[in-house]
Amino acid sequence: MSSAVSASRLPNSVEEHIDVLPAEEKVASTVHDAADSVDRAFHASVARLTGGLSPAAVALAFADWQLHLLAAPGKCAELAGEAVQHATDFVNAFSPKHAMFQPWSVIKPQSTDHRFTGRDWELPPFNLLAQAFLLTENWWHLTTSDVRGVARSDAAIVDFVQRQCLDTVAPTNFAGANPKVLRKIMETGGGNFVHGLQNWVEDWLTLLSGGRPDQQFAVGKDVAVTPGKVVYRNELIELIQYAPTTPTVRPEPVLIVPAWIMKYYILDLSPHNSLVRFLVRNGFTVFMISWKNPSSEDRNLSLEDYRERGVDAAVAAIEKRMPGREIHAAGYCLGGTLLSIAAARMERDRPDRLRSVTLLAAQTDFTEAGELTLFINESQVTFLEDMMWQRGVLGPVQMAGAFQMLRSNDLLWSRLVHDYLIGERARPSDLMSWNADATRMPYRMHSEYLRQLFLNNDLAEGRYHAAGRPIALSDLHKPMFVVGTLRDHVAPWKSVHKIHFLADADTTFVLANGGHNAGIVAAPNEAEHSYQVLRKKATDPYIGPDEWVKLAPSHEGSWWGEWVKFLGGHSGPPVAPPLSEAGKSLPDAPGSYVLEH
Repeated sequence: MSSAVSASRLPNSVEEHIDVLPAEEKVASTVHDAADSVDRAFHASVARLTGGLSPAAVALAFADWQLHLLAAPGKCAELAGEAVQHATDFVNAFSPKHAMFQPWSVIKPQSTDHRFTGRDWELPPFNLLAQAFLLTENWWHLTTSDVRGVARSDAAIVDFVQRQCLDTVAPTNFAGANPKVLRKIMETGGGNFVHGLQNWVEDWLTLLSGGRPDQQFAVGKDVAVTPGKVVYRNELIELIQYAPTTPTVRPEPVLIVPAWIMKYYILDLSPHNSLVRFLVRNGFTVFMISWKNPSSEDRNLSLEDYRERGVDAAVAAIEKRMPGREIHAAGYCLGGTLLSIAAARMERDRPDRLRSVTLLAAQTDFTEAGELTLFINESQVTFLEDMMWQRGVLGPVQMAGAFQMLRSNDLLWSRLVHDYLIGERARPSDLMSWNADATRMPYRMHSEYLRQLFLNNDLAEGRYHAAGRPIALSDLHKPMFVVGTLRDHVAPWKSVHKIHFLADADTTFVLANGGHNAGIVAAPNEAEHSYQVLRKKATDPYIGPDEWVKLAPSHEGSWWGEWVKFLGGHSGPPVAPPLSEAGKSLPDAPGSYVLEH
């Protein structure tokens, strides 16, 4: 009897418990979501003041450095001794042993520091001022170097922040201390300040209006003018097929996957420096992906969406137009990283799709990704996520600010001095115009990119999932052509070089002079280009980057010819060009997505 009663009551008690518990959990979840929304909104507000830089990340790095420096009396004594030595050397420069003043007798700028170039900086008052600044800069760098116990990442952040602060007070930034500005004052009678004020007003009006600087090079008119046709479009890409210019072409088409952080036409600039035009003139059928510029409505686009609707969709469209043809796939920057993911997945599931893989200034291992890693830790990524969460996208202002800080002397301070103190605008160029034509990044995709690739290095370590299964870059067996650039602040060449021990493929590696953009846009008719190249079979032993530089032969000129030679060596005999007709609803190149702002 009691058992029956217990049995009859048990369901009611369970139901009562089930009814109560979800309600409590629902309330707790609502409270948690509300608190989380408040925190995210607060972080987003702070981000507007800091340019997206996490104050917590900087504060933690400085705390780590300061606490360990205070606990290092030997290091403090060494720094005191260095300060005294610097002061003594500087005082001795005032009373030179030679009859004539010897510029840069104490310290000289590094070869990459162009702030103090020119004969005027060798005059005694300006030269001594420059040397005093460089000595101060050198001493502050010593304070962050070799402090026992400080995390390497924290030391790098502190050094970076200190360098940014010192750059603001460099003598080049002040009219009375910069001989170039003083010379301009004498030449114009002070008119340079009038022109500088006009430039400043123009820039501020553009900034306040939310507008963009005037494009000196119009897309489809001055740049991105290689003839072609959009042959496929979805909600994320337009696929452009370029018109042939030779009577025959190689049977294997070339598919180029550009980065979606900027517009695709970096690879189709003016006719004289268009990589697309160069390939077409050398007998290749070229397809180019043009990415749609995302808005806040696209906030949930994922990295997998970019692979499936981007690279995979383009490959499927080419396969439909050119059945049975293997593809030479090439990716630039972030597009190259995405291509490596897509190629590894294809090698696993459809190994007959690609003939070769080319990576241009593209990283696949992110453990040594240069100064960009200063902005990639848990605190900073969370801060960026909260900023993007509110807007749905990462705007071009935040991205441009990060790149400007990496090269503040070249990209920020020198421009401010030239535009506002000297009063002259830099001569417009197609590359500068392209650089100002920035795009946005969807919240989810950029969060996944930062966390899975930069923060956790999932791709290089075999944890990245594509099409629901993990992929490994060791599945890459097709011949590879990989380009790094010597002065790359975005994808350091030694990081790009790591593809040698990640992929199981014959690899032709090229190290081009120049930076991330100028090193890739290396037109053959420009004399300042040079490169090193070395080919390694998959079965050859690994060669580290330092040894590679010593072994690789050097060549004058553009590396573009090496790529054409590589593509030709892995292509079949020339055939008649394929048709490039598309539906009447699709536009001619450069398409419509590239024109969206």
